[in-house]
Amino acid sequence: MKNQVQLITYVDRIGCNTLKELNDLIITQLKGLFGGIHILPFYYPFDGEDAGFDPIDHTKVDERLGKWQDLKAISKEVDIMADLIVNHVSAESSQFQDYLKNGETSEYASLFLSYDSVFPDGASETDLSKIYRPRPNRPFTEFSFKDGRSKLIWTTFTSNQIDIDVESEIGMQYLLGILDTFEKGGVKMIRLDAAGYAIKRPGTSCFMIEETFKFIEILSNEAKARGIEVLVEIHSYYKTQIGIAKRVDFVYDFALPVLVLDTLFNKNSRNLKKWLNMSPRNCITVLDTHDGIGIVDVASENGNLGLIPDDILDRIVKKMHENSNGQSLKATGAAASNLDLYQVNCTYFDALGRNEKAYLMARAIQFFVPGIPQIYYVGLFGGKNDMELLAKTNVGRDINRHYFTKAEIDQELDKPMVKVLGNLMVFRNTHSAFNGHFDLIETSNNRIHIKWTNSNDIAELRINLENSEMIINATEGGELKKLEGLLI
Repeated sequence: MKNQVQLITYVDRIGCNTLKELNDLIITQLKGLFGGIHILPFYYPFDGEDAGFDPIDHTKVDERLGKWQDLKAISKEVDIMADLIVNHVSAESSQFQDYLKNGETSEYASLFLSYDSVFPDGASETDLSKIYRPRPNRPFTEFSFKDGRSKLIWTTFTSNQIDIDVESEIGMQYLLGILDTFEKGGVKMIRLDAAGYAIKRPGTSCFMIEETFKFIEILSNEAKARGIEVLVEIHSYYKTQIGIAKRVDFVYDFALPVLVLDTLFNKNSRNLKKWLNMSPRNCITVLDTHDGIGIVDVASENGNLGLIPDDILDRIVKKMHENSNGQSLKATGAAASNLDLYQVNCTYFDALGRNEKAYLMARAIQFFVPGIPQIYYVGLFGGKNDMELLAKTNVGRDINRHYFTKAEIDQELDKPMVKVLGNLMVFRNTHSAFNGHFDLIETSNNRIHIKWTNSNDIAELRINLENSEMIINATEGGELKKLEGLLI
């Protein structure tokens, strides 16, 4: 993966209707801004109940978006990341429908997990309470078969997302078939979506247990054999994340978004600095994604202190709701249809009260901390909460999944803040200092000083949190200069 800013986007929500149009956007209006692009699910259907994360056919590009050859064309311009949806497949898939029709005589019977297959002797209330949940109810859905029988099928996320038995022969062959298709299609990196839930064992949390690591290692080796790098997506307690990072290629720095908010809201960099002194270096840094702003990644767990004290974290969440004028409250937790109760659904720009200076400061911090920065398409334009879409779907995460038109893209790219952000991105992509050594210079907690050095090349970020002053210095032609074009 190139050490350059990465874009994460849906094909159809960034002023494009097809993959060809997305390629045109990358080589024209977004030229030079990104070294890679994570294209969110483009499989058939890309617009299912969970915005493509419930594929009927994971190896098929939805024809409304294009073909694999269109994806291959994009790969000639920028590196492509795609989601390998590890844990589940759509209930409408041909495999599951065949299973419902033919029961245990179906050739796909061993592809799916049921309550019985994990708990052959039944499960106690204690067993069930140990299961780590992304939603409040039980991870099972009762399905009726053609012969009249009914069975509890494991559905970790929604009743339309049927869990796969990845340890079965047919389950692994299913995943390897997707990898083979990705390799031919020009995909250079995969994100293992929901991999932490893939292995189930009685009496455990069924989340990131030891067997899960072994499974991820096996699947990662298969990907690497095909020339594909692997990113593991895990929201968890920060010490767990550090442990996971030691065993995989790349992880997300999901702690950063709230730590940056903490720093800017409270004008105190103590918690951020503490994290930067121990955070994984093999990470993809984010402020926003297609999901909400994660809280669990900085919170305490089972009496163990988190990265931010719980009382301060509560005030940060409250501040986000205040900054968004209560809009995020309408999209978070039980207020809307949500899978994850441990996040705040809100655009990052609205979480910062639409303060342009604070927003650029947050992005500058993201670009200067260790890791490869990724920008969500809504964040690229400093997007605002889409209350109309939220009202239409009642899906909390849709507040931050706006459908930009071509005209809106033109308008957004012409805004001063977005132009400055573009300058910051080009700077991050091209200055050689970022391929060198990272230093977190000791300062008082109301200041931040980050420095990158590569031979004689230097890039440094200085922030005074008290007066919200930001300075970026970098070498140009051997001389250290203040870069005025990166400020607003």
